[in-house]
Amino acid sequence: MRALLGFLAARWPDDSSARRLLCFHHAGAGAMAFAGWQRRVGPGVTVLPVRLPGRESLRHEAPVTEAATLVEALTQELGPLLDAPYAFYGHSLGALVAYRFAHHLIEAGHRGPELLAVGACPAPQSPSRLLAGAAAPGPTDEELVGLLVDGASVPEAMLARRGWLRATVRTLRADLRLAAGLRETAPTTLPCPLWAFAGTDDPLVGVAQVGAWRHCTTAQFRLRTVSGGHFFVRGREAPRAVAEALHTVMPVPRTA
Repeated sequence: MRALLGFLAARWPDDSSARRLLCFHHAGAGAMAFAGWQRRVGPGVTVLPVRLPGRESLRHEAPVTEAATLVEALTQELGPLLDAPYAFYGHSLGALVAYRFAHHLIEAGHRGPELLAVGACPAPQSPSRLLAGAAAPGPTDEELVGLLVDGASVPEAMLARRGWLRATVRTLRADLRLAAGLRETAPTTLPCPLWAFAGTDDPLVGVAQVGAWRHCTTAQFRLRTVSGGHFFVRGREAPRAVAEALHTVMPVPRTA
């Protein structure tokens, strides 16, 4: 249970009628990427950001770089609690985490998500510009940050904070290793609906790459664009669009 409280950045809901939306953050980030989501998603849904080791309150733990290790840990800590209708939203790296976690849950005999929502991420079978740039040929910290700044993936105001930058780059490198590992397994289809979201101004991931997620489900697929760049997860439109997906796929009470 102590590990669970570390993974989750919010209290597990007592209200069994509330739908549960577990959110998985992008590379180099943490649960705070979903600050404000609870208010914007609205009533009837409990937003539960999942914080990976190596950041925020788990900053003293080593980041997980092996895909199988992460999926097993998530299954052990969260799987037994996913006994009521729930959905996943994953942003960039988080999309791959949510996708692989959902597949593993179903394969292990656990209840699967009612909905998988992904954003700002090429489909698993599509090339990733960010991973390609990060891997060839082993960029320096400055080059890696430059790639991210070019892609509007690091807030300009943070670049002057050298301590933050060093810690972020360390975590980012580990997260990119994790992302590469999550892409190594051949894609499989999920039986749940899948909604994919692309940023209108995202220079790292194109709409067509996001649209290729249609091949990862045997159920309903929907592709939507939302305003913003690669970090549209921080805006107001993304949580409201995900809330619309939730209300469409798994209707929830609209009043408290």
